Amino acid sequence: MTLPPLPKLPGSRLSAFMALALMAPLSHADDLLQIYDAARAYDPTYQSALSAYDAAVQRVPQARAGLLPTVGLNASVTRYDYDSAYSTPAGSQSANQQYTTKQAGISATQPLYRPANWVGLDQAKLSLQIAEAQRRQAEQDLITRVAKAYFDVLSAQDTLTFTRAQKQAVAEQLASAKRNFEVGTSTITDSREAQARYDLVVAQEIAAQSDLEVKRTALQQLIGKAPPELKPLAPKPTLPSPVPSSMQDWQQLAEKGNLSITQSQLAEEIAKRETDRAKDGHLPTVDLTATVGTQRQGPTQFVPYSSRTNSNTIGITFNMPLFTGGATQARVRETIALQDKAHNDLLAAEAGVAQGTRQAYVGVQSGLAQVKALEAAELSSQS
Repeated sequence: MTLPPLPKLPGSRLSAFMALALMAPLSHADDLLQIYDAARAYDPTYQSALSAYDAAVQRVPQARAGLLPTVGLNASVTRYDYDSAYSTPAGSQSANQQYTTKQAGISATQPLYRPANWVGLDQAKLSLQIAEAQRRQAEQDLITRVAKAYFDVLSAQDTLTFTRAQKQAVAEQLASAKRNFEVGTSTITDSREAQARYDLVVAQEIAAQSDLEVKRTALQQLIGKAPPELKPLAPKPTLPSPVPSSMQDWQQLAEKGNLSITQSQLAEEIAKRETDRAKDGHLPTVDLTATVGTQRQGPTQFVPYSSRTNSNTIGITFNMPLFTGGATQARVRETIALQDKAHNDLLAAEAGVAQGTRQAYVGVQSGLAQVKALEAAELSSQS
């Protein structure tokens, strides 16, 4: 089974940040892209995904090597020293031999029939597709985390600005209450209530300032440096309607392009290939082998001259597993169980994505409706 290439999802960097940019002035969008670029270069989680992808790329040539020839060079030098004693009619005799042999050769092996190695290559290619999906998912996750941290800072800044404005207004009310009490036009209760409101706003200001520092620290952890001052949102941002607009279209896009589903589909296919690989344990293997070598031997007491022998061999090696103690059969049963697990994981992923898509769609529609309602309320309050 050959799976289709990974689809190009609308969650790419460009499309996602163009949507965010519509909610802010051009300079604000530029700030967001700069923060994202800094996070791409620093964020450890994203960098880990890139390293995992680089590692997966190298598994393909490793698997392909099982189908290619292997060549080795061997050499040796051996010194022999023999002392021997023997009896003859003339009496006991002894002899000593000393000589050196030198050997060198090249051997090569070419797999001719190793079906398990072909399956391993297919699995490596599928694993690379999973790593690519994980890399893209890490990028989408980074976009989400950067956007959330970025707008959390803006929200905290707005909260602090509002709290300080409220503090100033309450301070004026407190001063007025004190003046009225001094001239006798209000009671001490009015003055104390104004003081209590002022103290409460001061506490809220401290909390807002602390929350802003926490949000800026979270953004700093993404980019590895103190974030710059961020420009506020446009007074009346334009929120685009979701495209496509129907929940059914959202679900169809999710089924085709969701990276979690893609990874589960690939994992199931790898599990099927692993079952095939386990069954190949019953099959024979055939290799082509060849050697080229030379050997030199020095003179001895009985052969007073050196000799040299050259050898060339070529052959086919056949191995057929007859009995492995039941290991192969057990491995096949194990991979079948893992294949069932991968299929159930795929079903769970599809169900989770369908539920998440529905929640996301409802959340977007609800958010747009709330914005319109708040805009209407603001307009009514000004009339």
